[in-house]
Amino acid sequence: MDLAGESNSLVSTVASSSSSSVSSIDTNLDCDSPRGGDVDHELLHTAVSSSVSVSVSSSSSASIQRVLSLIRSEDLDSRLFAAKEIRRLTKTSHRCRRHFSQAVEPLVSMLRFDSPESHHEAALLALLNLAVKDEKNKVSIIEAGALEPIINFLQSNSPTLQEYASASLLTLSASANNKPIIGESLMVSGEEARTGLISDEGGVFAVVEVLENGSLQAREHAVGVLLTLCQSDRSKYREPILREGVIPGLLELTVQGTSKSRTKAQRLLCLLRDSESPRSEVQPDTIENIVSSLISHIDGDDQSGKAKKMLAEMVQVSMEKSLRHLQERASTLVRP
Repeated sequence: MDLAGESNSLVSTVASSSSSSVSSIDTNLDCDSPRGGDVDHELLHTAVSSSVSVSVSSSSSASIQRVLSLIRSEDLDSRLFAAKEIRRLTKTSHRCRRHFSQAVEPLVSMLRFDSPESHHEAALLALLNLAVKDEKNKVSIIEAGALEPIINFLQSNSPTLQEYASASLLTLSASANNKPIIGESLMVSGEEARTGLISDEGGVFAVVEVLENGSLQAREHAVGVLLTLCQSDRSKYREPILREGVIPGLLELTVQGTSKSRTKAQRLLCLLRDSESPRSEVQPDTIENIVSSLISHIDGDDQSGKAKKMLAEMVQVSMEKSLRHLQERASTLVRP
């Protein structure tokens, strides 16, 4: 499944959004704020007064260490300032992303605090920039425990937080190590959180990954999510689901899945075909015809070939089951 080199439109929108509000330096911090305790005034003053030199020499060790000191501060305003600086400095510099890898844990901890929305937004944007085109940071962010708060933000009342959380998950999912972890977490999260990410076309891939590679329980959840989406708006979701190569996984579920998985997979196959005519039940002898029709609309030789192979295997298993059933019946008839 193609992630378009992490250039998903949602990520691009976030990366370019309101640079002035994020990259500008807030020199009017409330140093007496009771929310964060005592502020190291000298450290904060040094960081603010040297902001110009930070901009000019963004990779200098001293500047980076100052920002890292601030992100570890117990004062919330100091951490907010540092998160904005990290986001700004890592926006176009891969070298800075490596240097600021030490900021991952304190940034993730910012997501867990009951802080103002602006603090969560700043931390998400900083983590997003650290993750872009950096495999180690992607893995570190998940290992630091970012997944739970990010998924929770998908259920936020703030459209901005939802957007940033979706962008972060899609970027983190570009890591092969993170895909199954994120996919399975989404499957067991709330319905609102799932649809918050998956309703965007770029999020369907995570569910299809689980459908193909997850545990039996996770695969059952995955096919249920895709079925719910297709039932809610077939015209909107049919093509995105087909594009992600869902047919082989569905075929496998119709044969090897749990009872619920098989039923849901068969229903989804019916919804994915061209005809929209309702069908209360899927008869076993019609599945092959439905899938054959679907295969003809699949783009790409690899996907089509895999689907055809799965269809042949499914038919073979179906025939073997029918033969065993006939043999069992025959054996009962000849018993004295």
